[in-house]
Amino acid sequence: MREVLEAIEAVDWDDLPGPSDLYDPARAATGLRALATATGLVPAADAGSLLAGGGLVHDHSGTVFPAAVVAAPCLLAIARHGHPEAGATALGLFDDALAFATRDGSTRVATPYAEAVPICCALADHLRGGADLLAARGREGKRLLADAAEHWRFDVQEAVVEGEGVAAFGILAGRFPDGTPAAELHRAGRVAPLERVVLHYPPEVYGGSDACLSVDGVRPDELAPPAVLFPARCGPGPTAG
Repeated sequence: MREVLEAIEAVDWDDLPGPSDLYDPARAATGLRALATATGLVPAADAGSLLAGGGLVHDHSGTVFPAAVVAAPCLLAIARHGHPEAGATALGLFDDALAFATRDGSTRVATPYAEAVPICCALADHLRGGADLLAARGREGKRLLADAAEHWRFDVQEAVVEGEGVAAFGILAGRFPDGTPAAELHRAGRVAPLERVVLHYPPEVYGGSDACLSVDGVRPDELAPPAVLFPARCGPGPTAG
């Protein structure tokens, strides 16, 4: 777990945002170190208590912090390589974080692919990145994958005029819902609402695959790469910036 410990030490947990009365950066760092080195049920539970009590989430208030997204690669590594009890604790923290994030439409985080991603969608991307691990972890892992799939993401690779709308070709991760859902368009630091998007041909249920969306109300240049779409329901309502 040396690489995990090095990754934990590389983060300035004090610099991450979070409510000052709930988020405790020391609990995040200490709890993650303790979880990475736990060798049994009791130390794993103690570490989980720190992380659930203000380190990554605050379970009493149902709050999730951006620190949970930063810690996600470490939690996956602990679930993959750590003690079984530590791994189970890591997956339990993911479960809480995604559940709390789904109810939180205000918290957004910067990612390599967009600058203001709803925290639930950012967590879901990390969970999809550990799909092989989760699929092998039985019911809990498969349930986490299914929950993450609801937070789809579409990375545009090409956009062309199609009738009165635009056809966007790209990679779809997660499960696109039935019907014509609203979406958020993220591009060049801006977030804009899309009232209606339609899936032309289906992707795989999990992971990413080629797909095509029909989008109304935008020009092809507004959907040009590196545009990314997320579910509108995951945010409080996008604003142009």
